[in-house]
Amino acid sequence: MTSNPSDPSNDDDTPKDPLSEMLARLMGGGAQGMDPQELAKAAGLPSDPQAMAMMMQQVQAMFASQSEGPVNWKLAHEHARRVAAADGDPSVTPQQRRDVDEALRLAELWLDPVTDFPSSNTLGRAWSRAEWVEATMDTWKLLTEPVAVSIAKALSDAITEQLPEEMKTMMGGASSMLQNLGGAMFGMQLGQAVGALSKDVVNSTDIGLPLAEGQMALLPANVTAFGEGLDIPEQEVRLFLAVREAAHTRLFTQVPWLAGHLLAAVDSYARGIHIDMSKIEEVARDIDPSNPESLQAALSEGVFMPGRTPQQDAALIRLETALALVEGWVDELTAAATANLPSSAALREMVRRRRATGGPAEHAFASLVGLELRPRRLRDAAALWSHLEAERGVAGRDAVWEHPDLLPTAEDLDDPQGFSKRRQLAESSESEVDEALQRLLDGGFDEVPDADKPPAPPLPEDDQSDGDTPTDDTDPGSSKPHG
Repeated sequence: MTSNPSDPSNDDDTPKDPLSEMLARLMGGGAQGMDPQELAKAAGLPSDPQAMAMMMQQVQAMFASQSEGPVNWKLAHEHARRVAAADGDPSVTPQQRRDVDEALRLAELWLDPVTDFPSSNTLGRAWSRAEWVEATMDTWKLLTEPVAVSIAKALSDAITEQLPEEMKTMMGGASSMLQNLGGAMFGMQLGQAVGALSKDVVNSTDIGLPLAEGQMALLPANVTAFGEGLDIPEQEVRLFLAVREAAHTRLFTQVPWLAGHLLAAVDSYARGIHIDMSKIEEVARDIDPSNPESLQAALSEGVFMPGRTPQQDAALIRLETALALVEGWVDELTAAATANLPSSAALREMVRRRRATGGPAEHAFASLVGLELRPRRLRDAAALWSHLEAERGVAGRDAVWEHPDLLPTAEDLDDPQGFSKRRQLAESSESEVDEALQRLLDGGFDEVPDADKPPAPPLPEDDQSDGDTPTDDTDPGSSKPHG
């Protein structure tokens, strides 16, 4: 039996550690030199032997079965749950549920005077981190699927091409397992990123997207962590964050096209991502079987992502503008609704900076999928909404959300004061087009009024005297000018 230096209890009557056993089965004996501890570390797996054993059983089953697609979403889901619970994820207590319910109910009352949108009538919930993972995983899959599929396929193809012939022979009928490797690695990394985010987010809309459609929730453990060191009563922190959550939920509920608009912008950007095959081939050639961190580093640092195309740049501007408009509107409403809260200004500034810069988990997710979900122009958007409220009132400000074509653009964020004038010009131009189209449909362009008709050219004198007699082109008199 091959010895395993990382497992001192590797005797004849004691099984290998599960990762070594899996690698041996996967590589047909070609896994010698691979350090399971290093592979676990590179993939973000737990170091606890019992947890590792359970994890490897799942991975073995995944490799042995036919995958439903190029990315193993089940593995991503299970790993996200595991990461979320890694540092402890206690169940929500009855008292925490009551506190959250009270905060969200009060938040709805405070929002009523500062927006024209009615309450969403959504039941407020208190979630653990694992419950947040469960509620949001389908949306994460939707957001990451385009790039995930591309990476998984390109990675598995490149690695397969780079395998030595003897390794391909050893793999034999197990080649399908190798085809799942890219999807498994991406699934683990997505699970790692989502699980890490579950420790940072304070509510269901913390990244500006409706990750759990139709639900409104706070994560009590994360709310407590958010307020640590601020010297602000936890009740005030919870209430401020509850107002933000209720404002997000109210907006997404009363503007039904908005969620699809944002997700479509993400999808438009992600589908434009193309994989740099030359980079993958280079990485595949340099992979050291005894150092799986080389593959992990490539995934985590986004080295497969080439520079953005002009189309992607345009899509990214649209996405960032839309995210900024959502966050700016929520920022303005929250400030108005919590004006009597002593810590409102300090909490507002803290949230602004947090949303603009993002945390480590958010950066990890961004590097994985090549997309940052941050409203870089949050302050500009808040200034625009403030200007529109002063100019049009609350109802007029909120009416801008009636249709996606009415939304402000990046140019409007540059010049909030000129928004209304530009909008009037656009509406005037559209009105002229509509009038012309209606006239065409009514037949108004079939006949030109007599007053608009050009004068008819004068007829030759012969034609005027006898319209039925053709002119003889050979008659020299026909060429004479007539008085």
